[in-house]
Amino acid sequence: MTSNAELIARRNTTIGPYSPLFYNEPLQMVSAKGVWITEANGDRYLDGYNNVPHVGHSNERVVRALCEQAATLNINTRYLNERVVDYSERLLSTFGHGLDRVFYGNSGSEANELALRIARQHTGATGLIVSDYSYHGTTISLAEMTTGLKTREPLGAHVRTLRIPDLDRDERPEAEVLADTLAQLDAAIESLQEAGFGVSACLFDPLFSTEGMPRLPEGLVAAIVARVRAAGGLVIADEVQSGFGRTGTHMWGHDYAGMVPDLVTMGKPMGNGHPMSAVVTSEAMLDEFGSHNEFFNTFAGNPVSAAVGEAVLLEMEEEQLMQRAATLGERALVSFREFADRHDFVRTAKGSGLFLGLDFAIDGKPAPQLAKQVVEAMKQRKVLISRIGRDESVLKVRPPLAFGPQELPVLLEALDNALSEV
Repeated sequence: MTSNAELIARRNTTIGPYSPLFYNEPLQMVSAKGVWITEANGDRYLDGYNNVPHVGHSNERVVRALCEQAATLNINTRYLNERVVDYSERLLSTFGHGLDRVFYGNSGSEANELALRIARQHTGATGLIVSDYSYHGTTISLAEMTTGLKTREPLGAHVRTLRIPDLDRDERPEAEVLADTLAQLDAAIESLQEAGFGVSACLFDPLFSTEGMPRLPEGLVAAIVARVRAAGGLVIADEVQSGFGRTGTHMWGHDYAGMVPDLVTMGKPMGNGHPMSAVVTSEAMLDEFGSHNEFFNTFAGNPVSAAVGEAVLLEMEEEQLMQRAATLGERALVSFREFADRHDFVRTAKGSGLFLGLDFAIDGKPAPQLAKQVVEAMKQRKVLISRIGRDESVLKVRPPLAFGPQELPVLLEALDNALSEV
């Protein structure tokens, strides 16, 4: 077995030392099945974090579909292929009225870039509104609007940010918090208009995952949507983290949040690790963009990707993974709330379905070091989780949807012990 030190040295001389690694002592993974990952030394870890293997690592249905289609045909969309159309119909059937056309891509970054391009062409404007702690991808356009990771690119002159409030942290009356946030949004819109950029779109994750899953004032999301549309902009929902049944109650995060977007972007869990992404929109929007652009992507929407994507949806349906996420999420949230009541450094429990967290604070101030200690203590107990939020003080528990009732007690016991340890 190659030692971690040797592998890190080789890694640094190839892909470089700047690509981040999890944990104080990185893990060298060699295989995975379901919701369990095996390290090079043979230790098995329960995956309580990764949303990419949405229906489980090395899922048999997905692997079989990929191999069979790859052994039959893989071609681009300039040729007719029924499998691609079959998958498109199945995917679009999960959306509400008006979201009935799809463009394909290979990554969430690509999907968000295309959505921004469509919005710019539709509105004739370039101004964008994003959260002041968010991440939507790695292209130049997206780097210029990234606020949740370090980038050398400064915030674009055409970008305005909005602080998303968290009622778990803000002691002001809810109505005051709502009014203040909307006043900030109004100022951002006015600033873009005065600068001549106009409002092209707002781009949000409906769960505000990177922001730490804040508890929002009632009516905030609907008011953001209404104000952006009134200013002539489109609404883009980034479903990379919130979609595909993650909340347990809704297939898509925008439905959970009570919003109807103009464009929906998705990636990661769509292909269970196979590189896939998409932009879903309306017939009118597709016709407008398509009639002015010969849009083509060599690898996007190929039959192998379609086979994989269809296998993911079939696995979700037949194994009732969204319903399972709802049931397990409710059970888990009860325990998370008990943990919050028991430990004075846990401000509150957060989340829905299989996207859960604990917010750490000492004397009312975020406690990221405590969150980091718990993440490391969970690793010692062979359970993988992470942390999120502008202060990195919110635990992030977001396992594959294949996570089952037999794994939940393992995670809860490990978390209970880790909290007691710190």
